[in-house]
Amino acid sequence: MYHRYGRRETLKAPWRILRLTSSSTLFNHQGRRWTSTPYFVLDHRHFSTNHRLSKASPLSEAFTFNAPSNRPLSDITIVALEQVISMPLATRHLSDLGARVIKIERPGTGDFVRQHDQRVRSKLCSHFVWINRNKESLALDIKNPEDMAVLKKVLCEKADVFVQNLRPGDAEKMGLGYEAVKAMVNAAHPGEARGDRLIYASISGYGSNGPYAHKKAYDLLIQAEAGLLSITGTEGDDGMAKVGCSIADIAAGMYGYSNILGAIIQRQKTGRGCELDISMLEALVEWMGFPMYYAHEGQTGPKRAGASHASIYPYGPFSTGGGGKVMLGVQNEREWMILATQVLEREDLTTEPKFRDTASRSENRDELEAVISGIFTQWDVGEVTRRLEKAGIANAKVNDMQGVWEHPQLKARGRWKEVDSEVGPIKALLPPGMSADVEARMERIPAVGEHNEQIFKELGVK
Repeated sequence: MYHRYGRRETLKAPWRILRLTSSSTLFNHQGRRWTSTPYFVLDHRHFSTNHRLSKASPLSEAFTFNAPSNRPLSDITIVALEQVISMPLATRHLSDLGARVIKIERPGTGDFVRQHDQRVRSKLCSHFVWINRNKESLALDIKNPEDMAVLKKVLCEKADVFVQNLRPGDAEKMGLGYEAVKAMVNAAHPGEARGDRLIYASISGYGSNGPYAHKKAYDLLIQAEAGLLSITGTEGDDGMAKVGCSIADIAAGMYGYSNILGAIIQRQKTGRGCELDISMLEALVEWMGFPMYYAHEGQTGPKRAGASHASIYPYGPFSTGGGGKVMLGVQNEREWMILATQVLEREDLTTEPKFRDTASRSENRDELEAVISGIFTQWDVGEVTRRLEKAGIANAKVNDMQGVWEHPQLKARGRWKEVDSEVGPIKALLPPGMSADVEARMERIPAVGEHNEQIFKELGVK
């Protein structure tokens, strides 16, 4: 509905209205494009408005304007055939910005990541709680023709964006590849080219083509293929160590998130959707830029350095009295002079040739580590930290997870809220970096199939 001269009116096809703002794009059923001024073309008439209007469901019979949300993606619906971490992380971030996410899950067990642990209130999986708030769970057995028909109806009637992270080729085998879904949506709405506006995103281990396209891929395996394991851990053949969180999945999910946002912006300009093919390998290799260029043109790569920096020193953990540890970082010669003279109280170190610059200190790190730790063990963690703070040397406490839950900076900035779940309210971190003008979306973590009845009713399915 929109309000015109005090009357509520509904705009009927053939017009399609897309995210009207002060400079807006209007399409008719033939896909012809106009750009409007602050006056909007509606049913061949002009009217002026001071209100921001948001697009209704793109596939409605009539275009109904509801009260606008201040969330930037409040007019976007995503249908997600997703599992585990990478794609669910991408869609969780999109849902934080207001997108409606309809998550397709297996009846009964749901996304199989739900079974990975029961660490949250002895029932819910830690991974699932982290990346599935705000979503609607639609339980469908897509091997069953009737349930597949429901999924296809959801795609035709609801989807602005369709995402999946099945193995390459599996979606195509089920008739859910990009071209098939685009054609299906176009056929369901003849003459409107709605399928051409669909954004289709997939995440896989190695991408949809190439010799590794059909190779199984899990996070740790991608860490190995991307060279990450060659620079983590400690020296020696048995010294490699995986990153303690699913870094390859997270990298792919973040590129899925950012590229879907880019595709939405591009569609506003062109009126056309696209296909996005995100590879876990490519996402993580992008993050490996420093060690790759460090090893440019056949040079040796960074050495494994445990929790220390491979080429800058001192930069890492140091022992203190009482068995404690403190992290500190010195990035330049000025900071090294301050550390040596004001904290260590060893001015002679500033003229020692072995420690004259960053490269020398890194090369002779074992000797320098012995000097620093030998001095620090005279004091406890608190005293070492006090001296570092007074001198302006960057430092950090080595927190465990309980330390993070109770971190004073996060508390001071009010970064914790609660989200509902089938086991009651659970504390969750607010989306980082979101504008203060946008209300953070912190909604329920769904149970398996929790929204079947609601979505079936919307679709007119029994």
